[in-house]
Amino acid sequence: MRRIVVTEFISLDGVVEDPGGAESYKHGGWRFKYDDPAAMKYKLDETFAHDAMLLGRVTYEGFAEAWPGRTDDLGFADRFNSMKKYVVSSTLTDPSWTNSEVLGPDLRAEVERIKSEPGGDIIVHGSVRLVQGLLALGLVDELRLMTFPIVLGSGKRLFGEAEDPIMLRLAGAEPLDDGTLILTYQRA
Repeated sequence: MRRIVVTEFISLDGVVEDPGGAESYKHGGWRFKYDDPAAMKYKLDETFAHDAMLLGRVTYEGFAEAWPGRTDDLGFADRFNSMKKYVVSSTLTDPSWTNSEVLGPDLRAEVERIKSEPGGDIIVHGSVRLVQGLLALGLVDELRLMTFPIVLGSGKRLFGEAEDPIMLRLAGAEPLDDGTLILTYQRA
C-alpha cells in the first residue's frame, strides 16, 4: 500500500506560511535565508522517491503557475511536471497542470482509494489545511519537517487546535551545517 508522506518547510515557532516568497506574507521567502547544499540534495532525492503529489487547492494553484515550462539541469522540474497530481478542492473543477486529478469531497475515502492504487508513495507539499485534515483523520504515514533556525512570530502554523492528540514517533533527525534540522516522524 502506498504511503502519504508530508514534507514541510517550518520555522522553529511552527510557521509554514510562504517559505518561497510568492504569497505576499510579510516574512515571505524566509527559507532562502538558508542555503545548505545538503538541503537541496535532500529535496531532490525526496522528489524522485515519490510517484505522486497530493496537494490542497492553494498550493496546487501556486505550483501550477510556477512549475510548467521550468527546466533545470537536475531534472527536478521535469519530475514535478510529469508526476501524477491529486488535488483536494471543492472549487477547482478543471485543473490545467499535466497529470492532475481533482479528488471528490470525501477526503478519507479518496485518500484511502489513492493509497490502495498501484505505485509508490505520495508526497504532500505545503497545503497546511489539507495536512491538518489528513493528520486529524490519521491518514499521514510520515511527517518530514525541514526545521529552519528562525522564529517568525506570526503566520500560518502547521499545528493548530486539534480535537485529539496526534501521537508520532521520531524516525530520524538530520542536522545540516546551516542550522536547519530535518526531523522525520511516523505514526506511533
